[in-house]
Amino acid sequence: MKIAIYGQKYCKKNIPYLNQFIGYASSHSIEIYIEKSFFHILSSFGEFKNLDFPIFSHYRELKTKNFNLMFTFGGDGTILSAITLIRDSGIPIIGVNTGNLGFLATFNKNVFIKKIDQIFNKKLHIMPRSLLSLKTSVTNHHNFFNYALNEIVVLRKEMVSMITIDAYIDNEFLTSYWADGLIISTPTGSTGYSLSCGGPIISPENKNFVLTPISPHNLFSRPLIISDHQKVYLKIHSRVKSYSLSMDTRLTSLDQENELYIQKAPFYIYLIQEKKNTYYKTLREKLLWGMDQRN
Repeated sequence: MKIAIYGQKYCKKNIPYLNQFIGYASSHSIEIYIEKSFFHILSSFGEFKNLDFPIFSHYRELKTKNFNLMFTFGGDGTILSAITLIRDSGIPIIGVNTGNLGFLATFNKNVFIKKIDQIFNKKLHIMPRSLLSLKTSVTNHHNFFNYALNEIVVLRKEMVSMITIDAYIDNEFLTSYWADGLIISTPTGSTGYSLSCGGPIISPENKNFVLTPISPHNLFSRPLIISDHQKVYLKIHSRVKSYSLSMDTRLTSLDQENELYIQKAPFYIYLIQEKKNTYYKTLREKLLWGMDQRN
């Protein structure tokens, strides 16, 4: 078996968890590859100075070397960053939550080591997650990964004034949003930025996307759920010549004549979780449902 390890940062208190994991994998003849930047981060700790594992730094390496699993150490942001390496390779992700909330990174670091046998014996549940795909009418961002697991967000830039976003669904005009921005979210991303802007929570097995305006001026503008088979087309009007575009954790700037074409991606990201840790159990725990002292 061959596994990849990825992270964006690490702190000393989490060293024992990763140490135990690497020790287990090595003793079971599991090939370990560590992402290049994370390897350098780990090497800065005395406990990992003698790490002697091969590294990877590009998605093509993952796709061509037949990896079985990727383990991410961090939070949900780490997983969102990891998909720029996973892409359409089909490699399942196991998120070990060393962060805070963790809707996607469902394996708590405190119990993760106890679950290793289950993980490597494939006694867990694989959840496919849909993504959004983006094409632009003018600018071609060669180095910009144009897929998003959580959401695509259009935002006003460098001004207090709102922007106007003309939205079309399958070439039919929907409405013009006068707002600070617009979120197009997957079911996975429905518990993120969209939720904080009043959007609905959508369980991952639903084949939907949701359009959620950010601070709309026209108060009758409300979140809209559409089928993920439909295509979204956006034209942006602004008092300045550019606007901001966010795709998960990645941010760029586009000229306002650049129109956006958004649809479902042709591949899935696969997340692994315990069978008993259902989506609804995660919601109860992370959103503290039922924890009201009055209950």
